[in-house]
Amino acid sequence: MSMSLSFAFGLLWMVLANVLGLIPSRDNHWRRAYFLIGIGIPLLVWITYENGVVAGLLCFAAAASILRWPLRYLWRWMRARTRRTAS
Repeated sequence: MSMSLSFAFGLLWMVLANVLGLIPSRDNHWRRAYFLIGIGIPLLVWITYENGVVAGLLCFAAAASILRWPLRYLWRWMRARTRRTAS
């Protein structure tokens, strides 16, 4: 069984993310994170479309472990926003 093209690009995305994380940055890697998110979301949709929901969720979990800080800030922002509207 061969690997689908979307999985191959997903693995390349993960290697790229790790290499970009190793290079020093003045802005704590935020520009690179935005770049990886911009590429990663369509890639995740492609992986899910070609390989199914389970594969998409597994790839999402892998990407979330790499981009954990942007997800934490998004989570905090959403919680603060829902608390303000609920008050």
